Amino acid sequence: MSSNTSGISNNSGISGKIDTVRLGGPDGPEIGVQGFGAMGISEFYGDTDEAAARDTLDAALEAGVTLIDTADVYGQGANEEFLAPFVAAHRDEIVIATKFAIERRADDPAYRGVNNDPAYIRTSVEGSLRRLGIETIDLYYMHRRDPQVPLAESVGAMAELVKEGKVRYLGLSEVTGAELREAHAVHPITALQSEWSLFSRDVERSAVGAAAELGVTFVPYSPLGRGFLTGAFADAGKELPATDFRRHQPRFSGENAERNAALLAPLRAIAAEHDATPAQIALAWVQQRAAVHGLTVVPIPGTRKRSRLLENAAATRITLTDEQLAALEPIAGQVAGDRYPDMTFTSAAREG
Repeated sequence: MSSNTSGISNNSGISGKIDTVRLGGPDGPEIGVQGFGAMGISEFYGDTDEAAARDTLDAALEAGVTLIDTADVYGQGANEEFLAPFVAAHRDEIVIATKFAIERRADDPAYRGVNNDPAYIRTSVEGSLRRLGIETIDLYYMHRRDPQVPLAESVGAMAELVKEGKVRYLGLSEVTGAELREAHAVHPITALQSEWSLFSRDVERSAVGAAAELGVTFVPYSPLGRGFLTGAFADAGKELPATDFRRHQPRFSGENAERNAALLAPLRAIAAEHDATPAQIALAWVQQRAAVHGLTVVPIPGTRKRSRLLENAAATRITLTDEQLAALEPIAGQVAGDRYPDMTFTSAAREG
């Protein structure tokens, strides 16, 4: 990451392309040091202007953001279908990542199940390949872990997909350090994707250390705390549309939201010192975890606006001082509320 700390204004984007890293080590594909999370294009955050979203994808590529992240569960396949034309137009320029494991039901919108069964994995990969319009998925994640299915069986089934040429690299999401090591012994794991931000640091208990030890790239999702770290709002129950899922997240409403909004004071102060936005400082903090923990870190903030994409990418040029990092250090320990209403299928729920 560049050491340039001088002046990224609140409304400016990035000039040129962001720095690059190798996904999963020296033999992996070269990608931008920041990726793009496409989930919000299809659902969860209110209505989407599709033309603006496609322009945002173009902006990502122009800025050197080349890891594009989706999942079969986003929009129940609609997100993969939306990305298909972009993937086709830029197949050799991007690394496309998708996921399996979270099941939904058309007759029950609230239902979420987790399926790690080998037969389900095979059905899922065929569906994703068809919707994306490709022959090989670059990076294929197990989206959530079902402890009832032996990890060796699931990762073994994923490894078969690599042998068949349907998948290039394997990833896991929301696993503990012990689970990552167990899976890596079956087949090399290239990337671990879990929530990691100034508001969510439970992955540092075991997963981060294991990833560093094994040479696994860490891909933080929700590096902006689902938008809370931007400072854009205080009470999701009052400020977000009914279709926005954050209205139901414990950290985003009532007294929790008020307490958490107060935690942003040092973030705002540091942003002023860099002539940056709070979001850029939050992203810079995540990016700097690479140096702190000795591993490759590629956060995947999502947005549907070109201006926000460029703002996010510009954060890769900010380096925080030791004093600034120290000021941000206590935040996570003071956050009120869990990151999900039901934490059952997170790595935190399975930590010893």
